[in-house]
Amino acid sequence: MYSRSGVKSYRVSFDFYVTPAVKLLLIANFAVYIFEVLLLHFSGPPAYVELLKWFGLVPAGVVPLLHVWQPFTYLFLHDVDSIWHILMNMFMLWMFGRELELVWGKNRFLRYYFLTGVGAGLINVIVKMFPALLGQGIPLSAYTPTIGASGAIFGILIACAILFPDRRVYVFPLPVPMSMRTVVILMTVLTFLGTFGLGADRVSHLCHLGGLLVGYVYLRRGSFLYNLRNSVSDWQNKRNRRRFQVYLNKHRKDPPSHPDNWVN
Repeated sequence: MYSRSGVKSYRVSFDFYVTPAVKLLLIANFAVYIFEVLLLHFSGPPAYVELLKWFGLVPAGVVPLLHVWQPFTYLFLHDVDSIWHILMNMFMLWMFGRELELVWGKNRFLRYYFLTGVGAGLINVIVKMFPALLGQGIPLSAYTPTIGASGAIFGILIACAILFPDRRVYVFPLPVPMSMRTVVILMTVLTFLGTFGLGADRVSHLCHLGGLLVGYVYLRRGSFLYNLRNSVSDWQNKRNRRRFQVYLNKHRKDPPSHPDNWVN
């Protein structure tokens, strides 16, 4: 833009500070959502249900390795009956995901996003199919498709709570700002209670908890390994000291094995 001397030139931007990886995920999710709406409108509910059966997360189909792509593809599907499902997920992705991407970079952020999302889906599959492993048969819930990016979104939230624990945020409708750590703790408690039937029946609380768990373990893995290494080293040192002390007590009164020959 040309500007004369003494006249300031301003750049007006309407990108809302969207980082590259977040922008890519937003486009992909909204594109898939539009496809879902069009499919439901022009092909009817049977075609839409078939789409969910093939690309939603159906534990009974994942375990026998029939639909191994589902822990990945379910992240891009959202409920067409309520637009708030995708709007809330994408809003939280935009709000919190861009800060992580600024810290980590595009590639690391995308790896973390899919790690927590796919990990949350696998935890959901394991929990839903656990009765079958005990010989109790496959429960009906294992045939219900799970959709949505909430597992990855909760992974982003736990990452923000670890990296920016004192960041002040507002949670609607509360008028008081809270720290990011407090917000995530409250959401974790509510999600945990939701697994016992407290809350919306159509919300996959297992995926929420799975995203939190995978994200926390991944980000704290260095601390876990460091503590484990220190614990093993402390145990080895204590064991060696005890052995040395036993040896000293046993041979305290023994004469020297090679007496010194003093020459005057």
